Amino acid sequence: MICFPNAKINLGLNIVRKRVDGYHDIETVFYPIPVKDALEITPADATSFTPSGIPVDAPAEKNLVMRALAKLKERYPVPELQIGLLKAIPFGAGLGGGSSDAAFMLKLVNDFCGLHIPGEELERMASELGADCAFFIRNTPVFASGIGNVFEPVGLSLKGWHLCLVKPDVAVPTSLAYSMVNPHEPACSLKEIILRPVEEWKGLMENDFEHSVFPKYPIIQHIKQMLYEEGAVYASMSGSGSSVFGLFKEETNLKSLFPDCFVWEGALRV
Repeated sequence: MICFPNAKINLGLNIVRKRVDGYHDIETVFYPIPVKDALEITPADATSFTPSGIPVDAPAEKNLVMRALAKLKERYPVPELQIGLLKAIPFGAGLGGGSSDAAFMLKLVNDFCGLHIPGEELERMASELGADCAFFIRNTPVFASGIGNVFEPVGLSLKGWHLCLVKPDVAVPTSLAYSMVNPHEPACSLKEIILRPVEEWKGLMENDFEHSVFPKYPIIQHIKQMLYEEGAVYASMSGSGSSVFGLFKEETNLKSLFPDCFVWEGALRV
């Protein structure tokens, strides 16, 4: 059985406050995009994990896919499986690729083994693997708060818009990105901004990480500027970086402008 874990982008990201536990409360909108890995499981005599595609720089037992499997095995009868993961979503990009792989693994094994685990339980298990993992269980646009683990549905569709996603060959450590931010209450509620036309988002909807990440990684800021120069209606860094996306009314063909970067272009369908 095979599935295709997809990435997400952040539409706006406000760092609201630092918590007593050391984490930060945020506000953002998670939006699924059709940049995908491939995850396959088949029956086996012994469980194995075979990654391919973009190199996975971690031992198998630390991969979120295997951690998701281990979590299922703690509670449910799961047979030995041969697991293949084809990585196409880049790492260190703010796209949630690893979180998506983990959530889709929970769903895939649930279906394959007929475990009949309800969605709410899958979300709870996913949240134990990472703050944004639970988003990928339902995989629909949400307003996220808390540490990115409290979700409210949003009535938002970008169907028909064209996305250009660019990830330079740099990685922004999440811990470093958080260490450089100045938490504050946003001047305008993201819940209000997201309901306005996309044409009004520029100048209203911000990613607070950009203020500290751009000076340290100017290539990321340059990519955002280039996307606007090429006609993006709205452009932003996703998460804590390093990927940047632009929303366009028309189909794009910008790969030649970013020769040393991962580039994905296509229409949004949800």
